Amino acid sequence: MKSINLSEKFSQFTEQWSPHIIADLNDQYIKLAKVQGEFVWHDHANEDELFVIIKGTLIMEFRNRIEEIGPGEILVVPKGVEHLPRTKNNEEVQLMLIEPKSTKHTGKVNHELTKVELKRI
Repeated sequence: MKSINLSEKFSQFTEQWSPHIIADLNDQYIKLAKVQGEFVWHDHANEDELFVIIKGTLIMEFRNRIEEIGPGEILVVPKGVEHLPRTKNNEEVQLMLIEPKSTKHTGKVNHELTKVELKRI
């Protein structure tokens, strides 16, 4: 067991929309990501996703509403719910994701932003 410094981990990468694994928790990954701009509409048929905002403001669009999540706030996207993450005013957002290891980056959607293999830092 060793503590993990989030600031130090965030300093190790610059890629946008590319989650990095920082820990394992039961059958879940703890991931960090830097995001900016707009992602892609997608869902995860069998997995819930937990977004923890560390820095910046994330806008989560759903087909019927929009949620704004700021630093220190979390949002759970239930399995099967289509969503589009994007950032407010095109600012960079630093976030943590907690999700099952089986979760595919963009669900069933194949997109240029899809990451097949995630890096561990």
